[in-house]
Amino acid sequence: MTHPPVSVVIVSRDRPEALRRCLLGVAQLQYPAFEIVVVGDPLGIKVAQGMPFAADLKLVPFDVPNISAARNLGIVQAAGDIVAFIDDDAVPEPQWLRHLVAPAAQRDVAAMGGFVRGRNGISFQWKARSLDHLGEAHPLDLHQDLPTVLHPPKGHAIKTEGTNMAFRRDVLIELGGFDPGFHYFLDETDLNMRLARAGHATALVPLAEVHHGFAANRMRSANRVPRDLYDIGASWAVFQRKHVPAPERDGQWRRLRASERQRLLRHLVSGGVEPQTVRRLLSRLDLGFADGLKRDLTQAKLAAHPAEPFKAFPARARKSSAVSSRPLTFRKDVKTAAQRVKNGEIITLISLSFTAMYHHLSLNDAGVWVQRGGIFGKSDRKEPLFRMTTRSRRLEKEHRRVARQRGLGKD
Repeated sequence: MTHPPVSVVIVSRDRPEALRRCLLGVAQLQYPAFEIVVVGDPLGIKVAQGMPFAADLKLVPFDVPNISAARNLGIVQAAGDIVAFIDDDAVPEPQWLRHLVAPAAQRDVAAMGGFVRGRNGISFQWKARSLDHLGEAHPLDLHQDLPTVLHPPKGHAIKTEGTNMAFRRDVLIELGGFDPGFHYFLDETDLNMRLARAGHATALVPLAEVHHGFAANRMRSANRVPRDLYDIGASWAVFQRKHVPAPERDGQWRRLRASERQRLLRHLVSGGVEPQTVRRLLSRLDLGFADGLKRDLTQAKLAAHPAEPFKAFPARARKSSAVSSRPLTFRKDVKTAAQRVKNGEIITLISLSFTAMYHHLSLNDAGVWVQRGGIFGKSDRKEPLFRMTTRSRRLEKEHRRVARQRGLGKD
């Protein structure tokens, strides 16, 4: 099997520590030919320059709050045949690229998307989704392990998630990349619609997983409470002008606005916002929508040839092992695992207590995949609340659950 060269583009703004953790994860990728392009604000560039592999990164300073323009800068720098995107508050599984770009062997596949796990490292935020003619997403029932190549019906598209997607570079250039009219939100949805309109197929790849933390930014707090809805309103206005039939725009906007109001009221009931905040945010939503009706719709023109040659990241063939731990020895085991990571391994440390506590998984600051929970607790949230088992059986079950995503062998 051939492995096309891949450029991994990470856009970062106001989240330097999240970017550091993202880069730790990307550095563990088990793929023979990839480069890393970081398009970041001054804080992000400073963090990237402080990484031990800084000399092997392509760093692109950019300090404007426009994710589409930032991604286009990444495309210009990208020299891989495939351009993959991951958010700065996300971490990829070590086998992410191998799974994600495998469908590119089929020439009609121009886009690829994977599944996204949430902040607990277990539950899924997003799986497979399609887009209707209004750009609204709907779940798809696909095979949960194997890639599926999809040709959407006319007027529809296949959704790729902004934090876990890849495209052929030549197709991105042909389509003009991302539309800078989308400063934040719907940027990849717009691209999905244009890809489908041009007749390109999209592959959805369940085992191409990333873990997305939903870190705070200028639009939302760490607990996902909205801080500003201006760009959401603006993006919907731009999207409607490009894709939604004129007779359907007013009705869709009323429905979308009502949905945003209901979301704010739920936060009001839970104590996340105050009544005056609800009014202010809805006013910002309306102002953004009015702005989006006037934004320039001129498509970007990107240079066909990359600005710099391919800068292969020195990826190491790493042994990936799962190590068991217990609460009493956890601190010691974490230190031992961190040293093994430093020596070039991928380590998953599974600490099981004699409880029914739910499981949680994350990549720690030393680059160790740490999973904690009870022997009888849930990892798959669809499981029964309590299930009798033994430590060895539970360890084997958790090993199987992530083996293909993490390239796990037996320790």
